[in-house]
Amino acid sequence: MNNMFTDGVKRVMQLAREESARLGHNYIGTEHLLLGIIKDGKGKAVTVLTNLGLSLETVKQSVEDYVATSGGTMTIGEVPFTPRAKQILEVAANEAKEMKTQFVDVEHLLLALLKDKEGVAAQILAAFGVDYKTAMEETLAVLEGKTTGRKEKGKKSKTPFLDHFGRDLTQFAREGKLDPVIGRQKEIERVTQVLSRRKKNNPILIGDPGVGKTAIVEGLAQRIIEKRVPQILLDKRLVTLDMGGVVAGTKYRGQFEERIKAVMNELQQNTDVIIFIDELHTIVGAGSAEGTLDASNMFKPALARGELQCIGATTLDEYRKHIEKDGALERRFQTIMVDPPSLDDTIEILKGLRSSYEAHHHVEFSDDVVAYAVRQADRYISDRYLPDKAIDVIDETGSRVHLARLSPPEEIGTLEAEIQEINREKNEAAERQDFEEAVVLRDKALNLGEELQKKRQEWEEAVRDEVVEVTVDDIAEVISSMTGIPISRLAKSETDRLLAMEDTLKKNIVGQEQAVTAISRAIRRSRAGLQDPKRPIGSFIFLGPTGVGKTELAKRLAEFLFDDSDALISVDMSEYMEKFAVSRLIGAPPGYVGFDEGGQLTERVRRRPYSVVLLDEIEKAHPDVFNILLQILDEGRLTDSTGRKVDFRNTVIIMTSNAGSRDVGNGGVLGFQKSDSDSMHAIMEGKINDALKKTFNPEFLNRVDDTIIFHTLDKSNITEIIDIRLEEFKARVEPQDLQVRVTPGAKNLLADKGFDPAYGARFLERVIQKMLEDPLAEEILNGRFGQGSRIRVTKKGDELVFDEERDSDEVIEEKKKETTG
Repeated sequence: MNNMFTDGVKRVMQLAREESARLGHNYIGTEHLLLGIIKDGKGKAVTVLTNLGLSLETVKQSVEDYVATSGGTMTIGEVPFTPRAKQILEVAANEAKEMKTQFVDVEHLLLALLKDKEGVAAQILAAFGVDYKTAMEETLAVLEGKTTGRKEKGKKSKTPFLDHFGRDLTQFAREGKLDPVIGRQKEIERVTQVLSRRKKNNPILIGDPGVGKTAIVEGLAQRIIEKRVPQILLDKRLVTLDMGGVVAGTKYRGQFEERIKAVMNELQQNTDVIIFIDELHTIVGAGSAEGTLDASNMFKPALARGELQCIGATTLDEYRKHIEKDGALERRFQTIMVDPPSLDDTIEILKGLRSSYEAHHHVEFSDDVVAYAVRQADRYISDRYLPDKAIDVIDETGSRVHLARLSPPEEIGTLEAEIQEINREKNEAAERQDFEEAVVLRDKALNLGEELQKKRQEWEEAVRDEVVEVTVDDIAEVISSMTGIPISRLAKSETDRLLAMEDTLKKNIVGQEQAVTAISRAIRRSRAGLQDPKRPIGSFIFLGPTGVGKTELAKRLAEFLFDDSDALISVDMSEYMEKFAVSRLIGAPPGYVGFDEGGQLTERVRRRPYSVVLLDEIEKAHPDVFNILLQILDEGRLTDSTGRKVDFRNTVIIMTSNAGSRDVGNGGVLGFQKSDSDSMHAIMEGKINDALKKTFNPEFLNRVDDTIIFHTLDKSNITEIIDIRLEEFKARVEPQDLQVRVTPGAKNLLADKGFDPAYGARFLERVIQKMLEDPLAEEILNGRFGQGSRIRVTKKGDELVFDEERDSDEVIEEKKKETTG
């Protein structure tokens, strides 16, 4: 019989013997013959396999994974063929005879291996969609020298509709096209258990967007390929069905149902296929029209009879809205809740994924950078979930660093500009017929062009080979661009800035040293990480008379913390005096007008979660408002009317109140001399604290970080405030090319007129507007002053007078008279 075998078959048999020895086996079976064919890599059998879309390396790996490697025992002498392998050689001879060939070649051996469906080789090739019939058709085509394009046909012959409208995840896993799945062992095992059930074996993964529901299914596909699943799932194909693709293009009645029916028929005929429908809620109502069924109603009978297996994935909101309402559909699925991974688990997930992103962006992420990215994403990106938001940070940072590296160096740009300028001069010389200079300039441009080409080539080679290491600063800048937090808050050391916080705030807040110090200490405590991270950055009640700087301090604090004056969310609590108005903070209840619009507080914080929230005149709000605020102050979050959790952990909550201030004024405390300021403030504190306890409940006050009582302003404070307001006024008129100088006498007049302890700085602002801004506006409109005017404001009796500024010598003389007078 050996005389019938070609040299190719003999070579395959020898290679099969070597493969058996390599694996430590003491026999030659069908699997070793298949390994021999693959290792030989020649002949028409290999051509048939590759034409059918098989990767030889992948098939080899599958064979090695399927058969166990023995402990290393060696058989002395000739390694025997198993009875099945001997029978395969005889069947190969029969195949050659039927094909009217004198000798048995390797293609006949391959057909014989596939004809024995019980053999290991046939089972492995069947998992790749190759059977005897398809191999025979391809072999005949190869022998006849035809190119039939059967590579795709061999793979799709069993389930053409499903292959067209789906993606084979197991095939992707086999080809290494899926990202590794780190962790999620518990969820994958739970899915495996549900799939192995006798009834209701259709799991549905429910979780927030970005927690990794699809990744769990990809992890199952990888386990199937790795043979790390129960026997019942070993030969399964996991195919994700694209419902959008099924619906697309179905213009006429019945087209959609025809497609769904074709897919279901393929699933019923091929029980080795499990379909995965991402966003499962899309099957409810999909393709439905008047008098027709939607996709969910078409799937229900097959699911009930167990004719197909389906894995679904959706969010909890969509599950409640679409699937839970349909009891007949809901009972056919077994729910599996998927929670976001912990910080440590997310770090491990990103460590497993980073090689893919490093290769894509040509960068390198260290362990410290990965951990920093996860923690900062969790802290500052509050409206999304791990691990998705951390992966996005890593991906975008890699993109940013890679693109920054692609920018050409400055010397290349300089050379390009120089060549452009020389070419312009050359053209000008040619136009005036100075051809000698034109030739010189042309040669100079050519030399510079060669130098530019050389430098560009060097730069491109350096960029191609260089792998840039991503730093913490790069991560910080990307998170800053995503969230709007100033970069200095994340990457730069804030030590000096925080230690000098009092000095910064005192430049605009006058006479409130105690308040500024108290709030600065609370902010530093929060920044140092000594405060509960689940609570807001800080929560304060500002108390004291009107016009002493409570609201102004909130505005300046927003600028200091967030470098943005718009980061102040101001809510006038006098608008919430009625019980029914309380719902406006979190949104109208379902069924009421404005339900979809969100709450006036929750929506603004959700849109801008990094801000100072100012609840002005909190004592005027209805008592039910305080019950809402308890959750914000204690847990750092608030649930709006639609069920969304709004994160307040990155906000500073400031509540202003005038509680007790009227009692202080009536008690005669206002108007004390400077020497009595301490006793005055002590009396005021006592009265305001008593009023505070009467106005607010103890459980509310206990959740506030600090209660800050503001001092009443005195005459010297008013003078400082005048300087601040005048500087702001000068800045406003500067764009109109006007210069305004207010003399000391005029400032003293404004201080005298604007000092009223009962109304504070607000009265001063009205005085400045009445005595300075209004008269000056009239003078400008009358044409007395125009662009380029230098305006001097002086005192004349109880009024301010406006003049054109004179020469510097006269100005100096005028200043001397004012100081002596």
